[in-house]
Amino acid sequence: MSSAHPQVPGDPTTTGTALLESATATVQGFGPVNKIHQHLCAFHFYAHDMTRQVEAHHFCGHQNEEMRQCLIYNSSEADARLIGVEYIVSENLFMTLSDSEKPLWHSHEYEVKSGVLFMPGVPGPIQRQDLEKVAKTYGKTIHFWQVDKGDNLPLGLPQLMMSLTRDAQLYDELAQDVGKRYGVSFEKEREKRAYMAGPEHGIHPLANGAGTGHEARLREVDISPVDSVPRVFV
Repeated sequence: MSSAHPQVPGDPTTTGTALLESATATVQGFGPVNKIHQHLCAFHFYAHDMTRQVEAHHFCGHQNEEMRQCLIYNSSEADARLIGVEYIVSENLFMTLSDSEKPLWHSHEYEVKSGVLFMPGVPGPIQRQDLEKVAKTYGKTIHFWQVDKGDNLPLGLPQLMMSLTRDAQLYDELAQDVGKRYGVSFEKEREKRAYMAGPEHGIHPLANGAGTGHEARLREVDISPVDSVPRVFV
């Protein structure tokens, strides 16, 4: 399940490496990472297999009011595995996407209103101010590391992930495990978020995979040798 925390192969980090990291940290800037401003916890499932459900910790930063981007880890611990990324856009930006692109994005209305998407450690009234906005958005999520299979490295192809859209999809034991660890009552949050609204025009019918499964697969294609490609020098 999502709590899998496979051991990464390799020798422990040495003192020399730790000292080098400390030295570089004093002189280098980490602008993109420093823009991360919030931690969201939610659940994803593979777009081709809803039975494979993963606890997903999002560390997000805004690009602007209509887009934020998130690094996704399998836990909130310091040694968490970076398992994927998610891009979150407003309804306005989602509506500009082509019809072939829209099925790759999922809605957030149910996740938010059901209470299962939450900000660990943040008081309810404060987090609900932002989650009112999140409920109206769409996300595109790719996972690179299949920790639910116990893989100790990011093996296989990147896979499209989806979010919960209705009751009875999330495994009870998974919800109870996360709720207990973070001291969160999803049912109480559901009651307090009942006033929230989703996208202004309703959830688009092409979102959430357009109701079908999607799996990334590799296929061979012919490529032209470098020598056959015309080069233009300006």
